[in-house]
Amino acid sequence: MKSLLWMMPLTVVLASSCSKTADTPATAVTAQTLDQQFISAWNSKNAIQLDTMFADDVHFLQGEAHFQGKSEVSNRWVRETMGTISNLRLNVASSGTDAQTAYEGGTYQVDVIPTTPGTPMGVGEGNFILLWKKNPKGVWKLSYAQLEGLPVRVR
Repeated sequence: MKSLLWMMPLTVVLASSCSKTADTPATAVTAQTLDQQFISAWNSKNAIQLDTMFADDVHFLQGEAHFQGKSEVSNRWVRETMGTISNLRLNVASSGTDAQTAYEGGTYQVDVIPTTPGTPMGVGEGNFILLWKKNPKGVWKLSYAQLEGLPVRVR
């Protein structure tokens, strides 16, 4: 019996150390955190910050458009549309994160700014998925973005 008594404190110490690492990752990253950083950069029209979020081999799909690579996605998606879209909002339907990937999918809504005088404001909405992956240095980067939009409607 005495030989088993020393195992009890060891068991308590091991159990508490395992639960601390599993329950309290101080720097845990979630898809929600990553997407909020992206939304914040988009809504503040910070194209430079958005550029740093893209993986070198990022893919962007919207309807028939397919842009690939950081430079093309930055130029053709971000810079060409940033001036006409504001107030990006997401309604998440599905989300997940593991050690190497994080994703969110659901619906989005944006305010569409008129490009010609006298044109009314519009509202754009549709479905989205954003997929994040860790690069070889362990930094989270946006790897894939897909938007499927409905026709813009007048606000």
